[in-house]
Amino acid sequence: MDIRTLLTTFSLIFLAELGDKTQFAALCLSADSKSRLSVFLGASLALVISSLLAVLLGALLARCFPPYIVKTVAGILFIVMGAIILVTR
Repeated sequence: MDIRTLLTTFSLIFLAELGDKTQFAALCLSADSKSRLSVFLGASLALVISSLLAVLLGALLARCFPPYIVKTVAGILFIVMGAIILVTR
């Protein structure tokens, strides 16, 4: 295991998720529920499964395309999604 990659991934995902709509959904569900553990486990499992799918898709794409193409396309998609969000507000 590469500890540098682990810490970089943790840091980027943690910072990106702070104040995200997922956290607000968990906050609302927790405020409305008597079983906060169920909310925590459900939210955690959802994040783990979505991360697993992203890692598997990334590994599949890495087999089909060079890493610079995957990174370039991902960067373009981020820019396009950001532009769409800015335009539709």
